Amino acid sequence: MIVTSLEKITGTLRDVAWGSGRSRRFLLQQDNMGFSLTDTTVDAGTRVTLQYDKHLEACYLLSGNGDLTNEETGEQHKLEAGVLFALDKHDRHSVYAHSALRMVCVFSPALVGDEKHSSNELDSPSSY
Repeated sequence: MIVTSLEKITGTLRDVAWGSGRSRRFLLQQDNMGFSLTDTTVDAGTRVTLQYDKHLEACYLLSGNGDLTNEETGEQHKLEAGVLFALDKHDRHSVYAHSALRMVCVFSPALVGDEKHSSNELDSPSSY
C-alpha cells in the first residue's frame, strides 16, 4: 500500500518546476503501478504548447479557467473545474491559463520522475 500526501512530496525530487507551473508526482514508475498520478499547476497568464510522444495523459481540472486547443485541428475547449481532457492520440495541444489552473493528471506509461516539459514533449535524461 502506498500512502503519501502533497505535504510529503512538496520540495522533494517529486516536486518538479516545469517553467509554467509545477508537477507534483505522487506515483512514478518506481512505484510499480503502471501509471503516474500528478498534481499539476499552470501559472495564470501562461500559454504552453505540448505533445507527448511516449505518454498518454488525462487531466481533470480542480480549479481555475482557461482554454485548450488541439493544435492539429484548431478545435478549442473551455477549461474550468470539473472538466476532463484526455490526450488519447498523443495530441499536440496548447493550454492557456486565464487564472491559475490546478489539475490531477494521469500518465501512461508511468513517468520515471526526472522528465520535464519542453516545448513539445516530456524530456527525460533517463534511458527510458
